[in-house]
Amino acid sequence: MDLLLKNISLPLASFALEMDLEIHGQAIAIFGPSGAGKTSLLDLIAGLRRPATAFIQFDGRVLTDTSQRVRVPARQRGIGYVPQDLALFPHLSVRQNLLYGHKADGNTNGLFSVEHITEVLEIQSLGARGIYDLSGGEKQRVALARALLTSPRLLLLDEPLASLDAALRAKILPHLARVRDEFKLPMLYVTHNPDEVTALCDEVIVINSGRIAGQSPVSEWKVPQT
Repeated sequence: MDLLLKNISLPLASFALEMDLEIHGQAIAIFGPSGAGKTSLLDLIAGLRRPATAFIQFDGRVLTDTSQRVRVPARQRGIGYVPQDLALFPHLSVRQNLLYGHKADGNTNGLFSVEHITEVLEIQSLGARGIYDLSGGEKQRVALARALLTSPRLLLLDEPLASLDAALRAKILPHLARVRDEFKLPMLYVTHNPDEVTALCDEVIVINSGRIAGQSPVSEWKVPQT
């Protein structure tokens, strides 16, 4: 991916998100403590927050330019987003959730078909079930599948494993790795768990109090001691 963020300024409750950042690569971790501004950064990229100032460009396409009053609507950015709360619709079945926003015309090679994505994430048998009937790990996979079914150009994952215990995290990590390798989508992966960074990502960007505190290949990253 080629993601450019310049003149970013977004006032938050206790500080402002302020940064200039260039991101290249496939699987990029956004790492930092809770409340550092990681989710707000994803929201800006996705078009869900209005910054005071910002220039955001992805693969040559300008998504936000406050100086020119450019703001591409979130639904037109080609971005798949899995938020922390998953945002699944409890009144719909799993299959209805999956088909919400599905772009059949964007599936020219079968890669983003319902059949292929549910096979990759091993949720073929869940289609008729309700959201309340799913385990935590199943909900995570359904939310990820729904994001993929929009045929995105960029995938944003916000703490996708934070609500799971260690055993479930160990089960879901291979699914995330398979998505990374199977779909070749550029991915921004928000976490405060170093193990997830080293297992899934090739570059890490550290954020603290709304500012960039570091950026390096994961192979050169000094993992924080807990």
